[in-house]
Amino acid sequence: MPRRLAKPLAHFFFLTLRLFSLSLLEPRVGRGYLLMGRHDTKGVSPASNDGFLLKLELHSDPKLLCVVRGALENLTEVFGFSPPDRRSVTRAVDEALTNIMRHCYQGQLDQPIEVYCTRVPRRSSSDGAGLQILLCDYGPEVDPAKLRGRPLDEIKPGGLGLHFIRQSMDTVEYQRAGSTNQFRLVKYLQPSTQSLGS
Repeated sequence: MPRRLAKPLAHFFFLTLRLFSLSLLEPRVGRGYLLMGRHDTKGVSPASNDGFLLKLELHSDPKLLCVVRGALENLTEVFGFSPPDRRSVTRAVDEALTNIMRHCYQGQLDQPIEVYCTRVPRRSSSDGAGLQILLCDYGPEVDPAKLRGRPLDEIKPGGLGLHFIRQSMDTVEYQRAGSTNQFRLVKYLQPSTQSLGS
């Protein structure tokens, strides 16, 4: 690993951030403060210790998206992505989280979302290691048929987020694991931009 990346990289290994809506810090009768409930994450396996980079836990409050964007912009820079790829990854995750907040949680501001960022091995000799981002929520099961997006030739607002996500990422997959929706996004380094992923 190049020496210049050694110090900033240390900030991302085994880092867990918990983000809470300020409105959720209000006292609850008989419960003290409700910050983040524990949920069954047995089915969630982000990666082995050497691939784990970052975990974010947040509530489904759109005000927290700017914090996630900031974390991802920095992580993708340290990982070695080009500026256009950094913006693409950040935009794809932002769009996916917005969809979770809007469609899975129906605009509720206090529902849990977890974001796991891990390094994955290269898929072929023509590209570098990849950054996998696993988004987990506990909303109702998603109908995979609804994950297609609307036809691009329809002129109307909305419904293009999935197209942007698929265009930005190399892998886009959804699965239901127990009570958890898992949306998996992977972006691989291009040969000219490999650094951390090598």
